Amino acid sequence: MIIQDLASFIEGNIVGKDSFFDDEGFTGKFTFLNDAVEGDIVIRHKINGKGVEIAAGKNLACLITQTPQDGACDKAKELNFPLIVVDKIELATAYALKWTVEKFSPDSKNVIITGTNGKSTTSHLIYHILKNTGVHVLTNTDSESEFNTLIDPMVSKLISDEVKNNGKLDYLVIEVSEVQGWLGNLMKHHAYLMASAVKPSVGVITNIAMDHIGLVNSIDEVFDEINQVPNAIGDGVTVLNYDDDLVMKLTPKHPFLCSMNNMDSKNPNVYYDNGIFYEGKRILENKDLPFTSHHFIQNILSAVAACISLNMDIEDIVEGVKSYRPLNRRFSKLHENPLIVDDFAHNPDGIKATIAETRKLLAENQTLYVVCSIRGSRGVEINKLNVEALAESMDDNIKLVLSSSNDVVDHLNFVEDEEREIFFEVLNQNNIDYNYFDNLCDCLKDTYKCADANDIILLIGAQGMDPAEGLLENILRK
Repeated sequence: MIIQDLASFIEGNIVGKDSFFDDEGFTGKFTFLNDAVEGDIVIRHKINGKGVEIAAGKNLACLITQTPQDGACDKAKELNFPLIVVDKIELATAYALKWTVEKFSPDSKNVIITGTNGKSTTSHLIYHILKNTGVHVLTNTDSESEFNTLIDPMVSKLISDEVKNNGKLDYLVIEVSEVQGWLGNLMKHHAYLMASAVKPSVGVITNIAMDHIGLVNSIDEVFDEINQVPNAIGDGVTVLNYDDDLVMKLTPKHPFLCSMNNMDSKNPNVYYDNGIFYEGKRILENKDLPFTSHHFIQNILSAVAACISLNMDIEDIVEGVKSYRPLNRRFSKLHENPLIVDDFAHNPDGIKATIAETRKLLAENQTLYVVCSIRGSRGVEINKLNVEALAESMDDNIKLVLSSSNDVVDHLNFVEDEEREIFFEVLNQNNIDYNYFDNLCDCLKDTYKCADANDIILLIGAQGMDPAEGLLENILRK
């Protein structure tokens, strides 16, 4: 690669030296400034003059940024260091991913998973099923879904590091955010760009629903983003959720359907009917499944369908599902007496589905405490939809507890006054009683104190509820 080709591919302009800074050229690795070594390329949304100076001191190949500031361009010229300035950082990170896959994992079979809900569970389950057979597989899925975007070169770094440290990869399982943006600006066709870079043999689309309010403002906009993904999958197999009307409007070349219902002559390829069926034959019984809730069984169906599409033996798939242990905060049981369940429900569909499944566990004379962390710094609209989902899910056996989690969140997740007020406004309009706590620790202490041993406590929310398990360990210990 020469720097002019790189700049052309990512639609950028070179400031400073018009060749790679390091005499040996580019090592082939895209990474972060802190981790970079001689000959690497660093991609950052923002870079200042000091950052350029650090990059030159490390003898990096070049820097790529969307927002040069505080003398970055002047410093690049002064040091004769190549700085590529782009209008869309996602083009750079997508190209980095494409380059990395072609250079470090050219022979692997690749799977992408996207959709509004269930991406992490589905991708982690596919990863586990494959890994359980002894193959070398990598996924970018983690319990907090932090590595599924084109905001930075994390996935590229994960792949190159894995191959360097552990050898050739057989499979890549890449979770793709269905909608992504930066500083309130939508990265259009993000899922398409990322999927195209991976060149998947199999793609999974879990569902299409509202989330990321502000980046997108209607379900039509969400559909438009995901609608591009089958084109990226191309001649590969696209696993579709047959029960989602919007998903079924997609038109991939080679669809593979899965459903929570045993349909008629238009039977999906994989379906649930008190067990998992494939081509009319039961391959997994209910007792074999790691989840019992409706929306998680849908994730199992998608994972099974993806693995079948990879031409895996049914016996290996079955063994993988049976041995699976869920990610953290996926309907995880944290305590008995009272039963405390923790789930990453953070958007309207997730909230309604998780409360509905938890309600099924209630016996007569039991109370369900729903403890919800308000989403911080995500805007009024998504919080309005979330609280409306809560209001719709309430009944006489449910007690609602809210927290802004001020004691555990950083500035990126701090609950603004208007976000908190919309919660109060909607609940008051619907005459729903609730308790509110600024701090999550106080919220958990009070709820645990109020609950009887046979009650159920459901913890839901995104980043504001992530530290709950650790806080509860201290509370329960005392």
